[in-house]
Amino acid sequence: MSDKPMNKPSETDWARIDAMTDAEIDTSDIPPLTEAFFKRANVRMPRHLIAVTVQVDPEVLAWFKAQGEGYEQRMHAALRIYAEAHKTAQP
Repeated sequence: MSDKPMNKPSETDWARIDAMTDAEIDTSDIPPLTEAFFKRANVRMPRHLIAVTVQVDPEVLAWFKAQGEGYEQRMHAALRIYAEAHKTAQP
C-alpha cells in the first residue's frame, strides 16, 4: 500500500459557493425530471443495520473520518455500491 496520504485539501472556493444564489448556479447539464423518470424510480427504504467488526487499513479509515461527520454511513454506502456493482444473477 502507498505511504502517500489519501486525503488532500479541497481546492474548492467554498466561501464563493456559499455566497451564490440559486439563480447563479448553472444547472443546464442536469436532465429534467420527467414523468418517465419517476415511473422508473424506486423507493428505497432504509434497512435495519447490524453492527460488525471489520478490519480496514488505518489510511482508509482516516480518509473516511476526514470527510467529516457521518463517515460510517459513507463507508456503508461505498460497500453497498461495490456489492451492487459485483452482484451475479441469482437463480
